[in-house]
Amino acid sequence: MTDFTLDCFLESGNAYKAALMLELSSADWSPRRVAFFTGQTRSPEFREMNVMGEVPVLTHHKLDGDVVLSQSGAILDYLSRKFDRFGPANEDERREILRWLLWDNHKLTSYVATYRFMSLFQKKTDDPVTQFFQARAVNAFKVLDAHLGGRDFVVSGHPTIADLSLCGYLFWPEQIGMDLTAYPNIAAWLDRVAALPGYKRPEELMPSGMDPSTATA
Repeated sequence: MTDFTLDCFLESGNAYKAALMLELSSADWSPRRVAFFTGQTRSPEFREMNVMGEVPVLTHHKLDGDVVLSQSGAILDYLSRKFDRFGPANEDERREILRWLLWDNHKLTSYVATYRFMSLFQKKTDDPVTQFFQARAVNAFKVLDAHLGGRDFVVSGHPTIADLSLCGYLFWPEQIGMDLTAYPNIAAWLDRVAALPGYKRPEELMPSGMDPSTATA
């Protein structure tokens, strides 16, 4: 058994945030496929593990009992403290990391993920609700691109869990209606994230929640 098990699936950018953190930290971990598209997260068994019914769920297998965590931000914080990686250098950075984690969950990932799900998987591209989420996502892209002007990473000169959280869905620009040429600072930042030692794309880390041929469980 590995030290960590991540309940996840390829199509989830939130799961990718945790998977990328584990991989960049050289953790001993394994993915466990969640069949999201056939409703596994709504099952009583999954809800017993995570009442929120969402991925990712991280299990840290310990001799004195497993630690089970959900929500990507909480998982990133836990792993950062565990491995002493991608964390703050001081108290000011700690607050700034928290600020961007909260903004990501509320203003970026929330809109981007919903737009992607409705347009890509539900094929509701012309739905006014889908278009509303796309417009909100574009506003978030503009905020992030402006912030990254003159910066290598989101919080400071070194990568933190804020970067790993914010990039979760952005390596699929064509799936989220994002023309990276319109956001040069984001494009350059994503290149820097992808250049981190140990970086892997989502499809290299997690099985699909849609295609049974990639199932690991």
